[in-house]
Amino acid sequence: MAKWWRSLRTAIQSPQQPLSPPQPFQSSRYHTIQAIPREVVGSRVSAREREQGRIPAVVFSQSLLDINPSNRYTSRKRLLTTEKKQILAILKSVEIPFFCSTTFPLQIRAGTGSSVLLESGTVLPIKIHRDEKTGKILNLVFAWADEGTEMKVDVPVVFKGEENCPGLKKGGHLKMMRSTLKYLCPAEHIPQKIEVDISNLDIEDGLFMRDIEVHSSLKLLSKNENMPVCKIVATNLDTPESAALNLESSEPAEKQPVECL
Repeated sequence: MAKWWRSLRTAIQSPQQPLSPPQPFQSSRYHTIQAIPREVVGSRVSAREREQGRIPAVVFSQSLLDINPSNRYTSRKRLLTTEKKQILAILKSVEIPFFCSTTFPLQIRAGTGSSVLLESGTVLPIKIHRDEKTGKILNLVFAWADEGTEMKVDVPVVFKGEENCPGLKKGGHLKMMRSTLKYLCPAEHIPQKIEVDISNLDIEDGLFMRDIEVHSSLKLLSKNENMPVCKIVATNLDTPESAALNLESSEPAEKQPVECL
């Protein structure tokens, strides 16, 4: 890492223009993550970085996480430091459930405030490590998401059409079985979220993974496309027992994610 940084820090490059996101709700056009190289590692060094308002980070190819060792390669692994204020501003703007399904331009500069651009590209956040007690961000993990790269992404599911749903108008309630769906996506076609329309569902109607319409380049990573995503369930409050049962079933099986996986 030190050799790589020293060999590049004298090279001045023009900043690359970020690619236009495929979805109108992608925020990468508004946020370019700024980072500097991190040559020294260790818990004490990382703690000192956090005290100074910075967050340690790493970016690498997502293939490093592959179960099959033969599919892993370590090219372009970079140890970085990011600015805490910028990361918190991005999280506030994008909202945490959608942070890990949003791509961002990344610029690696020679130092804080430096005009020397060492490297740039597009990245996808894949993990936020937090302190278990305080909830403060300890470090960030990104994966390179340049155009043409295939990425495995847990895309948040957002339901719409509740105001027109016949089943809800009759007193039923929405039972959510999935808060995310995992897809293999070209980096340029990663959806920030998947909107599931329930406006035509009556009581006892539901939607399955096979029913969800997405871009043709996305591949659902599920062995069973017949798994349910949601269902409109009848509400019966005639007895205390049934009321308790319906109250329990009204809670989603998987709550909306609040952290990147």
